[in-house]
Amino acid sequence: MTVEDAFGLAFSGATEAGFTPYSQAVRQLQCFVGDPVASVDRAIAENPDFVMAHVFKGYLFGLATEREAMAVARACHEAAVPLAATTREQAHVSALGHLANGRWHQAAGILEGIATDFPLDAVALQVGHQIDFFTGNARMLRDRIARALPSWRSGMPGYHAILGMQAFGFEEMGDYIRAEKLGRTAVEIEPRDGWAQHAVAHVMEMQSRQRDGIAWMRANPEAWTKESFLKVHNWWHLALFHYDLGETDEVLALYDGPIYGARSTLALNMVDASAILWRLYLGGVDVGDRWTPLAANWEPKAGAGNYAFNDAHAMMAFVGAGLGAPARTLLEAQREAMHGSDDNAAFTTDVGHPLTLAIKAFGEGNYTEVMRLIGPIRAIAHRFGGSHAQRDVIDLTLIEAALRTGDGARARALTAERSMARPDSPLSRLFSRRSDDLSEN
Repeated sequence: MTVEDAFGLAFSGATEAGFTPYSQAVRQLQCFVGDPVASVDRAIAENPDFVMAHVFKGYLFGLATEREAMAVARACHEAAVPLAATTREQAHVSALGHLANGRWHQAAGILEGIATDFPLDAVALQVGHQIDFFTGNARMLRDRIARALPSWRSGMPGYHAILGMQAFGFEEMGDYIRAEKLGRTAVEIEPRDGWAQHAVAHVMEMQSRQRDGIAWMRANPEAWTKESFLKVHNWWHLALFHYDLGETDEVLALYDGPIYGARSTLALNMVDASAILWRLYLGGVDVGDRWTPLAANWEPKAGAGNYAFNDAHAMMAFVGAGLGAPARTLLEAQREAMHGSDDNAAFTTDVGHPLTLAIKAFGEGNYTEVMRLIGPIRAIAHRFGGSHAQRDVIDLTLIEAALRTGDGARARALTAERSMARPDSPLSRLFSRRSDDLSEN
């Protein structure tokens, strides 16, 4: 059994009955809406030998950054291995095997090869793009899509998603004008494309266009929130604009509502919750007891040690809630992870462990130690994943530590640097005033 899609790509083991829900799952992932797992499960139920259905399900779980989800990804890989497959599909099976075992870079390389040979393979492009994000590879976020884009045309299924990914790649490489243009075009084509929506938000965040960002996110929230599993992250982007403006009440209202009102236990959502509360914590804002339920949900993951980016955000919650035991468990898991054979060993060694220690030191008031730990990792922080906007919390922590030590020279240097990068940011101006005050005292 073989089915060909609209691009002429063959899908082994599929019938139309199985390929229809599979195609739905792909469309759902392209917009980050609905339940692609349920859709691909229907495809597998219809066609148990549909190799790409097993692979696609494995990708969904492999990209979740959850230890338990990786076990599902490995099971999907095992199910796919013996099935009939084309050369392209066999490469996908191999990529999933590497991803499911934490070899992010090898998976990315195989997907790069697939997309080079088959530039209309939307799944290879999107999964590779997500891996580039989780490994902080800004150049490939741009270039993986750029290589394929000439083969795509307006009107093709999923064209909006290709534009949205290219927009985000441009943004992460500092090409803001083209990023915003492509992101807006993608949203015009498909208003529910949460990734394209978020790409434009990133542009406005990096350019300190807070009012534009708020207007962009508030213009049509129904489109990017309806059944969206990216909506928490996009609400977080809206909160960042209010945070930079010093509108703390708005930030807390968003936190209590769409960001963490439901108290999600998914790591990707808890990362956003930790990240916004930590920014407030750095500014001395009283967030009440909000840390407590967030830390409680992080606690079962403290010993996971499978993705350093998550570890740093879990430590924020443990520090905020004043929990020593899970903080110690987390650090022990990191020490074990650094001896592993997967890519997270390097993520943790290079960036994750020193940053997590720095966050703990900040909570203990040891600001000199914070500066000692963060200073060497700033230039390589991309190695443990995330975007420029997400990793900005590292700089914010360092600046606040310098201000609190009373180190006027260091504080002035860091705030001058930030003011140059973000001259229109009210937060930059606040930091500059505080560093000037140190000089006068």
